[in-house]
Amino acid sequence: MLEISKPSLREQQHYLIRELADRMEAVWHRYLDLEPYYLPAELGYVEGRLEGEKLIIENRCYQTPQFRKIHLELAKVGPLLDILHCVMFPRQNYALPMFGTDIVAGKGQISAAIADLSPLNSSRTLSETYRARLQNLPVNHFSCPRQIPEWGDIFSEFCLFVRPESIEEESRFLNIVESYVEIHCKLAVASEPVCAEEESKIIEAQIYYCTQQQQNDKTRRVLEKAFGQDWAEHYMTEVLFDFPQ
Repeated sequence: MLEISKPSLREQQHYLIRELADRMEAVWHRYLDLEPYYLPAELGYVEGRLEGEKLIIENRCYQTPQFRKIHLELAKVGPLLDILHCVMFPRQNYALPMFGTDIVAGKGQISAAIADLSPLNSSRTLSETYRARLQNLPVNHFSCPRQIPEWGDIFSEFCLFVRPESIEEESRFLNIVESYVEIHCKLAVASEPVCAEEESKIIEAQIYYCTQQQQNDKTRRVLEKAFGQDWAEHYMTEVLFDFPQ
């Protein structure tokens, strides 16, 4: 079992980001057989400048028999902006949804918090096994839901996209996302590899998911301002949302 140590950047970020990162790693450690995932050293820790402020990015990547890559990214722009980004990419021989979550905190306030288990199939629907476990979670108990972006047809009916308005709503978001991750890990470990014919469908669906996510102009603009267009393209397509090989 891979031992997990906390990166230093986490301690400087909004408490919601710290808490979610800690909880997700605890769940992974509890249920999954984690191994390191190779990421070039120059992409594990990155520094740049954005509008006069220091930008720091820390990446942690793991792999398991069920997941080709589990990517946790933490980023900080001076005292102005804290970001958490996480995606769990299933291996092509496991018919699993794609878990993803993001938190954006500006000047101490959460402006956006999203989490989903996105189906990787042509019908864009989760299996009954997942639906039965997710349907009782309080995903609609938030006062300020956010609008799904135009490219967001990849998300499921259980997509949680909100601006938490209170400590209670922040705590509710944490609990729901932790439940998503725990449900996902349990079902992943219990699942069996699929046949070769199904693998091609999974690859196609995962490529579509990544292609849609690469259309996130907000993320791309931030990276381009800090590191240039070529680096931003490389990071978006090789680190954040890389295609299965």
